[in-house]
Formats: sequence, C-alpha cells, structure tokens
Amino acid sequence: MVPLSSIATSAYTDLVRLLNDDAVSGIQGKPTLKQRGEKAYWYAARRVGSEMRFIYIGEDGDETRARIDRIEALRATAKERQAERSRLVRLLRAEGMTPTDRATGSILSALAEAGTFRLGGTLVGTNAFRLYEGELGIRLPLGGMANTGDIDIAQFEKLSIALGDRVDPALAETFSALKFDPVPALDPTRTWRWAQGGSGQLVEFLTPAFGAETIRDLPALGVSAQALNYLNFLIAEPIRAAAIYRSGILVQVPRPERYAIHKLIVADRRRDGAGSLKAAKDREQAAFLIEAMAQDRPDDLRLAYEAAMAVGPRWREHIANSLKRMAGTGVRLEEL
Repeated sequence: MVPLSSIATSAYTDLVRLLNDDAVSGIQGKPTLKQRGEKAYWYAARRVGSEMRFIYIGEDGDETRARIDRIEALRATAKERQAERSRLVRLLRAEGMTPTDRATGSILSALAEAGTFRLGGTLVGTNAFRLYEGELGIRLPLGGMANTGDIDIAQFEKLSIALGDRVDPALAETFSALKFDPVPALDPTRTWRWAQGGSGQLVEFLTPAFGAETIRDLPALGVSAQALNYLNFLIAEPIRAAAIYRSGILVQVPRPERYAIHKLIVADRRRDGAGSLKAAKDREQAAFLIEAMAQDRPDDLRLAYEAAMAVGPRWREHIANSLKRMAGTGVRLEEL
C-alpha cells in the first residue's frame, strides 16, 4: 500500500476541520439544546413567518459545544476559511489525492446544501469507500474496486422521525434541477430511487431493517428508502469526510472498520450469488481496508469484528463464508 504524504494527510485533516466549522457557522438562529430520549441534540431556533423552526445542528458533544461557543467568531471569518479550503483542495490534488468527479461532486454538493448529511444521511457504498483515502492516509488502488456510478444514502428511520427537521429545498426539487427522474416502483407514492437522464447515474436511499426488508419513509429527507438488514451495523457511529471537489464538500460516511466487516456480510448475501462480480468487489474492498487497518488501526478493526461476530450465528456464518474465499484476510483478522 502506498501512503499519502504527510503534507496531504495534514491538509486533509485541516480541510475536514474547516468544513465542520462552516457547517455550524452557516446555520442562522439561536443554538438550543433538546433532549430526545437518551441523547441530546443541538438546534438553531429561528422564526420563519409566525412559526419557530428548529434547524438541526448536531448531536451534543464536546466538539459541537466548542464550535457553538465560537460561532460568532466563525461567522466573521467565513470568507477566509473558504479561501483556505480552496487552497487545501488544490494542494491535495497536487499531492495526487483522488478528486471526486464532476458528476458525483455536483450531486453530493446539492445534497449537502439541502442538509442531507447534516440531518444524519450517510453516504455508503463505493462512493464512501473512495473517501477513505484521506481518512486512512493511503492511496486508493486503481481498478474496479473503486469504480462506481451510483450514489447510495442511508439514514436511520427513528433518527429521521425524531429530528423534527427536514431538508431544504426538498430533495425532489434538487433532483429535478439536476435532471433526475423518479424510478418507477411498485408503490407509486413512495420514491426511493432517482435516475439521471443521459448519464444513467442512480441515487438510492436506504434504511436499516430489523426483519422484513420493505420500503420505509424518511421524513427528515422527504424520501422513502429500501430497508436492508445488517445496515444498522454499517451506519452506526458515522464519521465526517471531505469530498475533493471545488472547495470541498462535507459528507458523512461509515467508519472504515465497520464498512470492511459489513462488506464481508453483504458479499455472502448477494441475491445474484457470492460468486458474482458485485460480491467479488465487496470482498476486494473489505480485504483492502482490513489490510490497511490491521497495520495502522488494529484496535478499531478488532472491536468492529468482535462486535459483528457477537451479534449471532447468522452474522458469523456470512462472515465465515466470505473469509473462506479470502484466506489472507481471515488470517489478518485472527491475528488481531
């Protein structure tokens, strides 16, 4: 594996930090803390007409509180931060970090501006895998495992209901402006896939299932979603990442160790068979991430592996079936 330079690693970290600062400072309104169940969340309270609207900022924590405490200072330096973000993106390109292509970047930018990632939407699939380059400080391999045309967004249904906030503008409007059309489904009142005319690019929305894999509603995003088992493991405790496009786009992606273990499960569950090209790609991505993290973040990888193995026999069976085709990867996990 080829590591990124120390210059690139430092620049990427700074870019994510600046994007996080902008995510807080760009929201207008008085910061307000609300308790929802066992967790607390920050909102910006703002009057819209005769009503008060509460715009979601983020889950309560030291990092969020620190940014809220500095919110006025952050607003005063917004132009300087944007110029610095542009400089960092240029530097990262010069250092050979993989940029996000124009088609994908324009879609991710529109989704981010509408609030998709702020409201807990998590980019999953190969587009998330591509962003681990900066997070792990290693160059992505050339070839099929990093190639994709689809954009998959996942969100917890309970979170979508609990937040009490919504994207603005509506994603249907966003997709219409980008020349996307709803993909016909069995239930015409529920849309969870959009296809872009001409390019054929697809955007899909997903949510965790705990049993029947049906279509569910995600009110915060204003869309429906395909419910999938095992997805809850993937999108628990997501992290922020920067897409290298224009002056950077702040998105949310799964933790890389969870992504790797989840791919072992998904590869064995493929409806087109564990020997399919998609399953082979799942195993390639898992093997790459496990090899990288076994060297630099073995504890994170071990905890994710043990957590998945402890869930139950079906989980262990799927993981074991994939590892039978990946002898070296299985040894790596056993050595943790």
